[in-house]
Amino acid sequence: MIVRAVYNNTNVLFVDFAPPQWYNLFDTTLTERSDKMKELLHKDEKKVEYLELIYDLIFVYIIGRNNSLLHHTSDGKIQGEMMLAYVLCTLAVIQIWNFSTYYINVCGKNGLREHIFLFTNMFLLYFVAEGTSEHWQTHHTQYHAAWGLILLNIALQYVIEMKGKPRSSWKIHILVTLIAEALLVFAMIPIYKLTGKDFSYVPIVFGIISASIPAAAENRSDVDFAHLSERAMLYVVFTFGEMVIAIAGYFKGSFSFNNIYFALFAFLIVVGLFLSYGTFYDKIIDREQQNSGLVYMFLHIFIIFGLNNITTSLEFMRDEQIELLQKITFLLISFVMYYIFLLLTLRFAKLTCKLRLSFYLRLAAITVSFAALMILSRKQMYINIAISAAYVFVLYAIIYRIGKKNSESVHH
Repeated sequence: MIVRAVYNNTNVLFVDFAPPQWYNLFDTTLTERSDKMKELLHKDEKKVEYLELIYDLIFVYIIGRNNSLLHHTSDGKIQGEMMLAYVLCTLAVIQIWNFSTYYINVCGKNGLREHIFLFTNMFLLYFVAEGTSEHWQTHHTQYHAAWGLILLNIALQYVIEMKGKPRSSWKIHILVTLIAEALLVFAMIPIYKLTGKDFSYVPIVFGIISASIPAAAENRSDVDFAHLSERAMLYVVFTFGEMVIAIAGYFKGSFSFNNIYFALFAFLIVVGLFLSYGTFYDKIIDREQQNSGLVYMFLHIFIIFGLNNITTSLEFMRDEQIELLQKITFLLISFVMYYIFLLLTLRFAKLTCKLRLSFYLRLAAITVSFAALMILSRKQMYINIAISAAYVFVLYAIIYRIGKKNSESVHH
């Protein structure tokens, strides 16, 4: 920095602590200087590239493969082994998407290297998808080999990106996390062959915890939070797409009051869930903030996981072979998970959206009442599905009111 004193054409003294590239500001009029300053300080929002959308298509395919795992039931109950495989496969795939998206957000330039990087991951994800099946044990090696290679591929991009540049502690941390998790994933292959037990939850839990550690450094100018939040929103939309396909089963059969009734309420549930997320994204979340985004992405792992569970739950509700209490419980847990993690994103809300404890207590009371009514009416499916839709729209009305209040505050 060079300190210098200059008089502008209105004879007002300025002391300049600016970097050299700003010095030409002093050779302009006040209006021109203001325009140039805005141009220098303004950071263009990173746009979502077509390459990222193509990359997301493989995840749309895998979502369907993951959800199909829970359709293998025994004596009216979900098999414990299939439930575990479903949870692990879903979380592993969402985590892969998170790591890829975060790299593209911070370092991606939509160049040749990014194309090779993402298409390589897409190719490997087909092996992951193929291993997501009822007979996952026979595909254990290929699943974990592909999973580990994907993590190493992402790590390699960070290595190339940091070459010849100043070291960044948080990038190094992410790099170490990726390599360590990849090694843990590879280690699962011989462990499973030797013991017959799968410990795939270890690398998943490690990755989630380790990647969230540098989130304490909340403000980082190299992270485009607007782009990151848009990418998370698009994954949520793809997940809703799977839900839209799933409820198509409610429209099958004769054109009768019974079919129309259940189809209508299933459709309303999906609409209410989508509108709640949409209100958060459009009206509540401060997308212009400077933030590491790691916690926001972490919360979306469970928002998306909850939506996947709701999709499967809605399919279960039509299946008379599945035990009533079990499918009602699964639906309740799915709803609660979705709304808990959606509400946790309020930490990224605009200042006008900060809420009191009484708000959360009211939501808890509504949810407890909903759960009680669902369990009591579990044998009355007409009542059950209506209560579910009512619960979704009651929460949407509350969320909408928050969003509206925030919009009015911003305009004033």
